Amino acid sequence: MQIRKEILVSGIVQGVGFRPYIHRLATDRSLVGTICNTSSGVTIEVQGPIQLVEDFLERLPADAPLLSRILDVSVREIPCNGDREFQILASSVGDSVFTLISPDVAVCGDCLRELFDPRDRRHLYPFINCTNCGPRFTIVRGIPYDRSRTSMAAFPLCDACRREYDDPRDRRFHAQPNACWKCGPQLVLWDARGRPIETSDPIQEAAQRLRLGKVVAVKGLGGFHLAVDATNPAAVELLRHRKHRVEKPFAVMVPDIETAEKLCEIDEAARAALTCLQRPIVLLPRSKDAKVAAAVAPGQHDLGIFLPYTPLHHLLFKAGEFSALVMTSGNLSEEPIAIDNREAAARLAGVADYFLVHNRDILLRCDDSVVRLAAGRLRQVRRSRGYVPAPVQLREETPPILAVGGELKNTICLTRGKLAFLSQHIGDLENLESYDFFREAAEHLSKILDISPKIIAHDLHPGYFSTTWALAQTGVRRVGVQHHHAHVASCMAENGIEGKVAGIVLDGTGYGTDGHIWGGEILVADYAGFERACHFSYVPMPGGAAAIHEPWRMAVSHLAQASGREFLEWDIPFVRGLDRAKTEVILQMIDRRINSPLTSSCGRLFDSVAAVIGIRGKVNYEGQSAIELEMLARSSSDAGAYPFDCRRGNAGWQIGTRSLFSAIVEDLARNVAPETIGRRFHNGLVESLSDVMCQIGRGSAIHRVCLSGGVFQNVLVLEGLVRRLQANGFEVFAHAEVPAGDGGLSLGQALVAAHA
Repeated sequence: MQIRKEILVSGIVQGVGFRPYIHRLATDRSLVGTICNTSSGVTIEVQGPIQLVEDFLERLPADAPLLSRILDVSVREIPCNGDREFQILASSVGDSVFTLISPDVAVCGDCLRELFDPRDRRHLYPFINCTNCGPRFTIVRGIPYDRSRTSMAAFPLCDACRREYDDPRDRRFHAQPNACWKCGPQLVLWDARGRPIETSDPIQEAAQRLRLGKVVAVKGLGGFHLAVDATNPAAVELLRHRKHRVEKPFAVMVPDIETAEKLCEIDEAARAALTCLQRPIVLLPRSKDAKVAAAVAPGQHDLGIFLPYTPLHHLLFKAGEFSALVMTSGNLSEEPIAIDNREAAARLAGVADYFLVHNRDILLRCDDSVVRLAAGRLRQVRRSRGYVPAPVQLREETPPILAVGGELKNTICLTRGKLAFLSQHIGDLENLESYDFFREAAEHLSKILDISPKIIAHDLHPGYFSTTWALAQTGVRRVGVQHHHAHVASCMAENGIEGKVAGIVLDGTGYGTDGHIWGGEILVADYAGFERACHFSYVPMPGGAAAIHEPWRMAVSHLAQASGREFLEWDIPFVRGLDRAKTEVILQMIDRRINSPLTSSCGRLFDSVAAVIGIRGKVNYEGQSAIELEMLARSSSDAGAYPFDCRRGNAGWQIGTRSLFSAIVEDLARNVAPETIGRRFHNGLVESLSDVMCQIGRGSAIHRVCLSGGVFQNVLVLEGLVRRLQANGFEVFAHAEVPAGDGGLSLGQALVAAHA
């Protein structure tokens, strides 16, 4: 008996080889019917004997292409017709546009073999790709995902590429970026003024200049990299000087996993992270004899390394026989990454000596993703290329919402149904270029997902660019969301949690409901609201934002709170090194509450400890002193723990730091090693938070704890707190799919707004 089924499949099913897969699945069973891309995914009609159709339906999700992600399959029986074969039909565009675009994917093994095969017609072609690899998100104008709606529309297919594109049995069937030497994008090498250099081999010429210590801007998938030879100290220092990046670490690209193993300590989990399809930058412990310039990551025990993910990267390493290249974002400090050739030549003038450019347009900038391994999971630090725009699956239906994130490490989030779409990393909204990128990302993501938000969620801080933009929008409902409530909700959403939880939120800055700066909180929360069950005791933040850039100010504030002016007589290096006139000004600011907002920030506490023990009194990038304090503490195995002052008041628990700093000063006076002091601080922080959480849990009968905020990118804090809380019977949830820091904030804002 013959039957015919209509199957609607939604998810990432376009541009990932799904239609040829279905064609093979049907023809292998002698089934007839059709498949076509639609604006909702793919629609399949399959007809044949009942048993074969049922087998087709069973195998459909089980054997789906690696890059696909099936979110929903609906099936209904329809009348049989006279089809004689299984056909792939042209795409159709309906009224409702909702399908998922694949993230950009690293070049696959098959394409790499062809790339270096002298007999292949794409031998050494730097834009080789197939259905299983290559650009996706960054070249899309609209959906359905067809060539005419990508930046490849400018490159008509030659006859040979057209035959591949039209053949369902070919690996390049409907691979939208498909191209070759004859019909596809081409490379050109420019000089520093944007003038073409006559050469038959731009890659070889670029490699020679890198060998000579020059800075080359290389156009990639989601934007430009600034490249130098990572083993050349003078070249790395030159790039630092020109890019105005004083000490913040550079990412290092290496040609293969074997080279990576010479630079970093790599176990099986790290190997899997480095070689996964997304090819993120992976933060890993640096080997003692790693042969890269010290200026690549000054003061760091970790290196951010990654493997080549475009054919061009592989060709560049082959041409120059490099062991490691710095590949850092093509921008000046804190600006968005450059994507357009002329934009790059203008913005990076004075930084790059040469530009290796191509004529395939990047439609949306997308920086490299950054991950690290902690507490048994791969965890996002910066979620961008390779992961965006894959959605986060939600447990409940949500209305169309746009959440605009915070001020630092900004991302936006759009929700529709049970899916939440976080944007690529936008960055710090500190300049016009970043603000323009923010607006560009919101417009583009809304367009390709066809989501018209009815609600806009924003931070409560009135001075954030994102908040100002949100409040200026009309025709929508606007919902303000407290910063740390959004952090808890983000962790809940990622882990599929409903109901009340305790959220431990540790970060640098968040506008509190009492007008103070929060950042060391325990909230009892659900999506609809929260109560503040505990916070670090307030300390003045002399100079406001200046105290973030000069941690010595916070150290003075903490020491003054612990002992008044008595600390000025202490015989420790930090006090001896203070400028007494400047310190007196700071103390007067604190006493008179002049530009000294109160803060409970755990991030500022890390800054204070780092300054007191002599790590640094000023920072060159956000979070630097906390990162270096963690690096120092990780080199010690001391089991001691400094005391904190935990007490319960009318408004909940408070964690004070007077005893902490008294103990640190005593150890400094006894010449205890800084790494030991750093480790005892971490241990004490974990113990105090765990102890207070136990008290809150007993009083509220809450046994689920969510950990969120940028401090949880600290491995010692994350792993220590997970371990202690689990030992005390708590079920502990942390971030992995989205960042713990403000890069995941917009997800939480959206979920809170959905319940407002």
